Amino acid sequence: MKKLLVISFVLASAHSSGQSFVQGIVSRLSVGVKAGANYSDYVHADFKTDPLIGFHAGGIVNFRCTQQLSVQEEFLFSSQGAKIADVDRKVYYLTVPILLKYRTNLGLYFEAGGQTGMRLHEDVEGLAKQLDFGAAAGLGYQSKMGLGFGVRYVAGVSKAGMSGDFRSGVAQGSVFYIF
Repeated sequence: MKKLLVISFVLASAHSSGQSFVQGIVSRLSVGVKAGANYSDYVHADFKTDPLIGFHAGGIVNFRCTQQLSVQEEFLFSSQGAKIADVDRKVYYLTVPILLKYRTNLGLYFEAGGQTGMRLHEDVEGLAKQLDFGAAAGLGYQSKMGLGFGVRYVAGVSKAGMSGDFRSGVAQGSVFYIF
């Protein structure tokens, strides 16, 4: 009987500590929505390009490590590209930035990390590679209520085109709301 009581106590303790572990993780997670404008171009191209205006929109998942430090992952539909020979060459990506975000007590934040872009569609077949990797850095403001705005630059670190050495460069301005 004593063994049965000890086993029951151990199982009950493990169950309650497992619940508190999961609750601890969930309490640090927040989700949100984001949208904004892109200003993109190709850098180091051996042909003339002009910037192109596009947009991005999607969702945010944020995991708070401390009061100021968090890891943020986003899933964004993003319209990018450049004007080549006065023709818009748009490329549509699913971009997934993973960023380390430091937020001050005043609501100002700084972020840096990497981004992977997976090509979904392009206006001109054969221009852009299937995957585009970049380094991202930005800053902005987020209120205690969750509403915020920010700017970010994503510099391509991999070749963006099927031929040549050009890379993508995207400046973004966004508004977001984290629930």
